[in-house]
Amino acid sequence: MSEDRSIVTLRRPRRVWAVGAIHGDAARLAALHEQMRQRIAYGDRLIYLGNFLGYGAAIPATIAEMMRFRRLFLSIPPYMDPTDCVYLRGAQEEMWQKLLQLQFSHRAAEDLAWMLDRGVAATLEAYGGSAAEGFALAEKGVVALAGWTGSLRDAMRAAPGHEGMMYALKRAAISQAGGTLFVSSGIDVSRALAAQTDSFWWAGRSFALIRESYEGFRRIVRGYDPDHGGLRETEVTVTVDGGCGFGGSLAAVCMTPEGDVLERLEA
Repeated sequence: MSEDRSIVTLRRPRRVWAVGAIHGDAARLAALHEQMRQRIAYGDRLIYLGNFLGYGAAIPATIAEMMRFRRLFLSIPPYMDPTDCVYLRGAQEEMWQKLLQLQFSHRAAEDLAWMLDRGVAATLEAYGGSAAEGFALAEKGVVALAGWTGSLRDAMRAAPGHEGMMYALKRAAISQAGGTLFVSSGIDVSRALAAQTDSFWWAGRSFALIRESYEGFRRIVRGYDPDHGGLRETEVTVTVDGGCGFGGSLAAVCMTPEGDVLERLEA
């Protein structure tokens, strides 16, 4: 079992709800939450599998909806703990954090272009920035670029709860020993859990090749498939991605701590 505090173990879950990549589609998220609201119960745990930023045009509304539903979820009597709702870091959240530190890059313009090609433009615009402004300031140097990223950080800080959510992101979650490992997109099975570095969000294309149990987990669950193959289930893996942000649905599953899928939802 990992001792990395960014890899969280859930608190005695009865069932686990896992929500796939949202990509800024607040309307689908609200519709999915309504389905979940009718089903959630005391003892359940809730995990958002990353990539709630990026691509879609309603990022602030998406975060507001996630926080609203978290409040509802944690209000289930007799007692729920704040740790019973977990947000994982996906590629979109990782890129946004890197963009906010762009002034430290030795090739800022190239890094910005790389992130824009992978969906960060929607998040940038949501906090009042633009790609053109970023490229122009990258040419002016570190001080100008630091002022720009500082203004983006200020805009995020001004939106209630947004900065706190970013600080609360986890790299992975575990249901219980020998149960289920939840990740954003992928995992490098040749490395120990604590040595994954950025594999959780960038090793998505090798996920489909996993055929055997990893570190004693019965199943690995992810929320984003870069190849957009839809919801899939094998003996040892589950992909919870209906293609939200790319013309598809937003998906969620309800599972036992051991990894058996009890219900699938789509909106």
